[in-house]
Amino acid sequence: MQLYKTIMIKYTRLFLTFLLAVIVLDASAQSTATTSSPYSRYGLGDINDQLLPQNIGMGGIAVATNTIGGYNSINVINPASYGKINFTVIDIGASSNTTTFSKIGFADQQNTNARLSHILFAMPVTRNSALSFGLMPYSQVGYSYKQTYTRPNPNPVTPADTNAVSVVSSGEGGLSKAYLGYGITLFKHLSIGANFSYIFGSLKQDQSTEIPALYGVLNSRSELDNHVKGVNYDYGAQYTFDFSETKHLILGYSGSANTKLSVTTNDIESQYTRDISGNENNALDTLKNTQTNGKIQLPQINRFGIVYQYEGKFMVGADYTMGKWSDLSIAGVNQGLQDSKMINVGGQWTPNVNALNNFFALIDYRLGFIYEQTYLGQTALNVAGANLKRTAITAGLGIPLPHDRASSAFYKINFSAEVGQRGQLANGLVKENYVNFHLGFTLNDRWFQRFKFE
Repeated sequence: MQLYKTIMIKYTRLFLTFLLAVIVLDASAQSTATTSSPYSRYGLGDINDQLLPQNIGMGGIAVATNTIGGYNSINVINPASYGKINFTVIDIGASSNTTTFSKIGFADQQNTNARLSHILFAMPVTRNSALSFGLMPYSQVGYSYKQTYTRPNPNPVTPADTNAVSVVSSGEGGLSKAYLGYGITLFKHLSIGANFSYIFGSLKQDQSTEIPALYGVLNSRSELDNHVKGVNYDYGAQYTFDFSETKHLILGYSGSANTKLSVTTNDIESQYTRDISGNENNALDTLKNTQTNGKIQLPQINRFGIVYQYEGKFMVGADYTMGKWSDLSIAGVNQGLQDSKMINVGGQWTPNVNALNNFFALIDYRLGFIYEQTYLGQTALNVAGANLKRTAITAGLGIPLPHDRASSAFYKINFSAEVGQRGQLANGLVKENYVNFHLGFTLNDRWFQRFKFE
């Protein structure tokens, strides 16, 4: 009876924690901008890498990783890794982003955002398989900028500034991803797995056209609100070559299916005025108010990875990812994106996992590099020769926390930093220099296990 009560308490805590995370992440995705990039206006917004801090610190390598630094780690990128999980795992994290935006002819601007980044769970089902579920952001939209144009002045008596037209564009929202996955290890060396994911949220985009210097003029606004929901699938495999009990070479593959999501679009066009103080009055007229249903065609994404791991010492690896983003369409309209390519290289080193008197020797030290040709090219940006790239250097620490030697639970704090840039100054585009910080808390414990006493 006592064992039953203990198990029920732990299941209840697990469920309540997950429920709280669903509420927080859903509210964050749908009401608060967690990015400030003008490039988030394209497609579905800035796509989240779905990586944990322990992977980000190593340049984002994940396709061929499973256990990291002696700890069971939840690797959503490749569900085949669940087959190596033999502890109950909880991983909760948060992240922050500081970006400086540069454009020729304009002063630099800086924005900072923070959010809950993930809450993930995994638990063994059998000796060689495990179940995982969790919630994390899929994409974020957050931007606001103004462009001013000068019209020809038909009346020389009228001051020229009355002809300045301001176009204000803004967007907010995002999509979240809840998943349930299973992975199993077959024949000792081969692991396979799959995730069943539900993607949901809303993407809002507004554009207003105003002539601010003319009092009483009719301004116009177009509002698009896309409510998205639907199912997606991830799948993967890992094959391990054992050179000894501690030395392994792991090859990995994972993919995300090109499924279709449902989208309900509310399209509103209205006219409004501003009072003499510049405050916006209530809309005078609604020119359009329609609701349509359609589909979002997601891209096929393929990932390949390789890792060499010396358990308790070091790990090095590389990933290559291809995304068929040229297929992305929303309500039957192709978004004009290009196919993306990304290379991730990195690793970690642990000085001495058995050190008794040197805490710093127990820490995992991580380093990595990212190069990405993004899905933003000349078609989407409407700029000839544009081809946006992202480069970044990453670093991280895996810090084990002291724990009771008699307990089966052990913990680690994973911290990573990513310093990089995206975009370009040429052709009137925006260059982003950013610093991202990621913090995660990992718990490994033996739950739901029946002990025998003799």
